[in-house]
Amino acid sequence: MLLRAYRIVMDAVWTFLADDGWAIASHIALSMLMSLFPFLIFLTALAGVLDLRPLANEAIQLILETWPEKVAEPIAREIHNVVNQVRADVLTAGVALAIYFSSNGIESLRIGLNRAYGVKEHRAWYRLRAGSAVFVVVGAAGMLALAFFVVLGPLIWQAIVSNVPALQPLSGVVTVARLGTTTLILIAALLMAHLWLPAGRRSLREVLPGVVITLTLWLVAATAFGSYLAEFSNNYVTTYAGLASVMVALVFLYLTATAFIFGGELNAAIKRAHDAHLLTRGLSEAERTAEARP
Repeated sequence: MLLRAYRIVMDAVWTFLADDGWAIASHIALSMLMSLFPFLIFLTALAGVLDLRPLANEAIQLILETWPEKVAEPIAREIHNVVNQVRADVLTAGVALAIYFSSNGIESLRIGLNRAYGVKEHRAWYRLRAGSAVFVVVGAAGMLALAFFVVLGPLIWQAIVSNVPALQPLSGVVTVARLGTTTLILIAALLMAHLWLPAGRRSLREVLPGVVITLTLWLVAATAFGSYLAEFSNNYVTTYAGLASVMVALVFLYLTATAFIFGGELNAAIKRAHDAHLLTRGLSEAERTAEARP
C-alpha cells in the first residue's frame, strides 16, 4: 500500500515537471494578482448598488484571512485604498472590464488544470470566457452572502448570551466559526475549480484527493513563508524597494498556484494508477478464464 502511494506521488511529481508546472504556476500567480483588484472593485460596486457596502469590507477581510499576516497586511492597505474610491456607478460604467479582467484569473486556473489532467479544450473560447465571467459574478455574490452571515453570526450570539449568560465562556465559538467559514470558502472554491473548470467530467471522489493535498501543501507553504517573512522581511525591502509588498504577494500566490496544480497532477496520477490496476486485473482474469477452458 505504501509502495503504491509512493509511486503515485512520484508519478505526480514527474508529470508536474514534464507539464511545465513551475511555469504554469507563475502564470497563474501573475494572473491572480492582476485579477484581484478588478474582482474586489466589482465586489465593492455590487455591494454599493445593493446597499451592502459594509459587507464588502467584511468579504475582503474574509479573503485576506486565508493569507499569512505579513503578506496580507501591506496588500490590505492597497486594497482598501482602491475599493474605498469605488462608486456605485462603476457597476454600470466599468462592470464589463472589471469582470473581464477578473475572469483572466479563472482562465489561468483552467489552463493549469487542463494541463494537469492531460485533457485538451474543445469548447469555444467565448463559452469558456462566459463561464469564467459567471464564476466571477457568482463568487462576488457568494462572498457578500458569506460576509452577511459572518457579520450576523456574532450579533445572534451576543443576543443569545445576553439571554443565557451561562454561555459566555463559549464565546470562542464565534472565532472558530469564522475560521471555519474561511476554510469552507477555500474548500468550495477548490472543488468547483476541479469539477467545472477543466475539460471533461470528474466525480467528487476523483477530485477530492487533489483538494486535500492542495490545502495541506498550502497550509505548510503559508506557515513557512509567513515565518520566513517574520524573520527576513527586510530582504524583500532591500531587493525590491517600493515593490516589496507586491513581490511578497506574488511569491505567496506562486506557492499557492504550485500547490493547486500539483493537486490536479495527483488526481490524474491516481486515476492512471487505478486504470492500470483495473487493466492488469482484467488481463489476469482473462488469462485465468482461458486456462480454465478445456
